[in-house]
Amino acid sequence: MSFALPSPLLAAGAGLVGGTMNALAGGGTFVTMPTLTGIGLASTIANATSNVALQPGAIASAWAYRGGLEPLGGIRIRTLVAISFVGGTVGSLLLVNTPTHAFDVIVPWLLLLATLAIAFGRRASGWLRARVTIGRRTLLAVQVLLGIYGGYFGGGVSLMMTATWGLLAGAEPHRMAAPRTLVLATANFAATIVFIACGMVRWTLCLPMLVGAVAGGYCGALVGRRLPPAVVRDWTLLVTAVTTAIFFHRAYGG
Repeated sequence: MSFALPSPLLAAGAGLVGGTMNALAGGGTFVTMPTLTGIGLASTIANATSNVALQPGAIASAWAYRGGLEPLGGIRIRTLVAISFVGGTVGSLLLVNTPTHAFDVIVPWLLLLATLAIAFGRRASGWLRARVTIGRRTLLAVQVLLGIYGGYFGGGVSLMMTATWGLLAGAEPHRMAAPRTLVLATANFAATIVFIACGMVRWTLCLPMLVGAVAGGYCGALVGRRLPPAVVRDWTLLVTAVTTAIFFHRAYGG
């Protein structure tokens, strides 16, 4: 006799884990999206549903960090927010118009990019920053690309942004939390509007996942005060690497 959890419970559980990961270091998409595809959603629909489910937690985090907002690399926060909103809109529209079979082939490479950012991003940005000076215009251009990536897929974008801002703006990690959280919430909010308007959200799974993600975000904040940063990073890297391997196998394993 076999036993399987109902899909809404699986979605809620994935939201709990994903929300916890987002509160700790990011990467919650690597749990929520594979769960939804495992339940049976097409990958584009799973990505859109996951984005919407995780959005309330992102907004709550942005509000909590509001006191730490300050210009980054000489660029006002309003400018970064506006750029990220436009980029998120463009990226989400690209996803809406990407056939599922094409997205299935693309997404493993996006996951690999995120995995590399987690594994080597901070070290690479430190190495480059010691050797390269890059101006304000480059930061603005790269922010557009990060906004598009965030709207299209978003997995690992928080870690990519940390590495990029460290390189291009010379920002210290503790000063990035507030602007990064707001900018990411803005890009995700733009994508949420598009995904809902285009009917890409499966609400029967999105709502329980959303509830789980909110609870996970709260639990993650409590756990994060006690766990060493290295443990959090290693766990995130492990989940990301395993997810990447699974999606490569699905896309190219025959």
